[in-house]
Amino acid sequence: MKGTRYQGRITSWKDEQGFGFITPNSGGKQVFVHITAFSNRQRRPIDNEIVTFEVNKDMNGKLKAERVQYINEKGQSNDSTLLLLFAIIFLVCMAISVFAGKLPLLVLEIYLLASICTLIAYKLDKTAAKHSHRRTPEKTLHILALIGGWPGAIIGQKLFRHKSKKFSFQVTFWATIILNCAALAWLISMDGLAFIEDAIGGL
Repeated sequence: MKGTRYQGRITSWKDEQGFGFITPNSGGKQVFVHITAFSNRQRRPIDNEIVTFEVNKDMNGKLKAERVQYINEKGQSNDSTLLLLFAIIFLVCMAISVFAGKLPLLVLEIYLLASICTLIAYKLDKTAAKHSHRRTPEKTLHILALIGGWPGAIIGQKLFRHKSKKFSFQVTFWATIILNCAALAWLISMDGLAFIEDAIGGL
């Protein structure tokens, strides 16, 4: 079996543990696959993704996949590039608004600080995933995004190719962006600006 390449679909992938199973297109039993078996370690596997692989046996005689490659190795789609551009433009527009006197500097500082912290958190979590170390809870990543770090999260997802394809994570992630933008819209309203001025004056 070793040396022969097969094609199959990733099933039951457990991203936190870094392993899952591949169901061969030709039928038969599922084959165990570990994250270290993938040729492209910069990209996280997802359920239902089609791959090619070789098969070997472990010390217990159980089948395991080796030299796993994605069918599409073009990397991330144009959508992720557009999201990265959106995050950068958002921060640039905030900076312009501050210099134009339409937005308090404190708001921009919060977004920048939160984005930097979020970017670092994504990098650390990606590194932990590669070495099977203790991971950063997804809840922590979402909280950082909610308080203004979502531009940094988008940049981190693009640069490190991390958490960008996990559907359940992305649903919650986009909910944090919507909530954050709604809060920002209130802050730049008359009531919001008055609240910020009062808060700054009380410091």
